[in-house]
Amino acid sequence: MYFAALLARTEDGWEASDTELDDVETLSDLTDLARDASVDEDTVLVLIEQEDAWFGVVRLDGEDDPRIYVSDASAAARSSYGEILLTDELLGREPGDDGADLDSLDLDGTEDGEPDADEDGAASDASVPHGPVGDSEILDDLGVSEKELRILDAEDALSSIAEALGASEVLETVR
Repeated sequence: MYFAALLARTEDGWEASDTELDDVETLSDLTDLARDASVDEDTVLVLIEQEDAWFGVVRLDGEDDPRIYVSDASAAARSSYGEILLTDELLGREPGDDGADLDSLDLDGTEDGEPDADEDGAASDASVPHGPVGDSEILDDLGVSEKELRILDAEDALSSIAEALGASEVLETVR
């Protein structure tokens, strides 16, 4: 299970709307969705949590590039919604680095070129770190310091963030 909400700052405070991410396939799609919720190109936050395992925050300020924070990259990497947030830039790799180098593959039909698999049979990805990634200062100016953000528990992180923003009531109306 996941929960996603948009918080848009207005003159009167924050407006919240829950959002369905089924049609969102890329960060660009998510950014467009958030910009549509923006009032006068003010700040919009996309808050996402999945199964109390990880949470993510995407912040848009006008036409600026999105700023992203993910509490646990390895947990998010196992989620289709998390994969949207885990861009090459966020993970500190060059675009296209996630695939194997063709020169190093053994293409003669042997299994030597196969990636290692974990006990679930899924290919391991050493390029996705365990723990938080992204802009940990994403909410500093809104009342949630880097230190506070990093220690939030995924189970109640979105509620804690909304409380610090003064938006807990509006978030609860869409939860």
